[in-house]
Amino acid sequence: MSSSFAAAQESSPIPGGTPPVSLSGREPHVPADQLVAEMVPPPRFDSVRFDNYLPDPGQPSQSEAVGALRAFAQGLGAPEDAGRRRWFRRQAAPAAPAGPGGVYLDGGYGVGKTHLLASLWHATPAPPEQKAFGTFVELTNLVGALGFQQAVQALSGHRLVCIDEFELDDPGDTVLVSTLLGRLAGAGVRLAATSNTLPGRLGEGRFAAADFMREIQGLSARFRSLRIDGEDYRHRGLPEAPAPYADEEVTAAAGRTPGASLDDFGDLLAHLARVHPSRYGALCDGVEAVFLRGVRPVEDQATALRLVVLADRLYDREVPVMTSGEPFDRIFSDEMLAGGYRKKYFRAISRLTALARDAGRLAARDGA
Repeated sequence: MSSSFAAAQESSPIPGGTPPVSLSGREPHVPADQLVAEMVPPPRFDSVRFDNYLPDPGQPSQSEAVGALRAFAQGLGAPEDAGRRRWFRRQAAPAAPAGPGGVYLDGGYGVGKTHLLASLWHATPAPPEQKAFGTFVELTNLVGALGFQQAVQALSGHRLVCIDEFELDDPGDTVLVSTLLGRLAGAGVRLAATSNTLPGRLGEGRFAAADFMREIQGLSARFRSLRIDGEDYRHRGLPEAPAPYADEEVTAAAGRTPGASLDDFGDLLAHLARVHPSRYGALCDGVEAVFLRGVRPVEDQATALRLVVLADRLYDREVPVMTSGEPFDRIFSDEMLAGGYRKKYFRAISRLTALARDAGRLAARDGA
């Protein structure tokens, strides 16, 4: 146990409650089947459905996309008898599915692509264990944790695999995931995806369909592109991060908050290097609020990318983050924000800033 965590344990806990835990002290071990089972829409998308997506009357492509996705979901009805399907696969390669084997949601920021992708997952008439939903990063992390062949085996029995934010900025990962999807499509799995834009292409229009189809190469014929027009929020810029608190305020607020974790930022970054990113979700299980002391700029790319994954998992779970040190809009260098992974870093800053704003209510409890 670090000295900082020992000090945190001595802070004033909630009367009758427990002191804050330390993320840096957790060693999550997640079985392979649980990693796959947890590939579902994040909690903030639990309740989204096609019915509560509100198309812009001035953008008919939005309503058209909803109709096409409803039809796609209805086409994913109950598969043939599982035993017969397994026997057939032992005898011969499965036939390619009739019609488009996948859909690609093509549109700018703020048009609700993730809402629609999660709605497709919910609408697909199959049990949760036969459909998967995850970001591109989560899918690459799954392959890293299981190995390629085991990942193929784990997902080949699914009716649907949804990939949100298919990333086109890492050629190696793009080839890896494209190969994986090719194997899954060959096994009859239907696919759905959204994607980001390539580095250096942020100012060249909203849509990424051509980039996506080119990068997945042999798979492109299996995808139908659904264009979703709407106001593009790409150039709004980053929101200003709220001012951090003093170390003593963070420690005190953690001590009075149920389900809190309390860590020094440097300790947490070092711990993330020892935990596989596929387990960052489990690292946060049961944590209702995160408290970090001494937030500072991240010095290297590997650490920065791990922090991006943690930010995504916290944002998915809507966990507020209260900090001391530097504000979140200063944690990545100008060089990082101008480099090939800048979209990841901008997303992380935006999400951490939103969670830091949510933490304001934690400080306000005692007028901190």
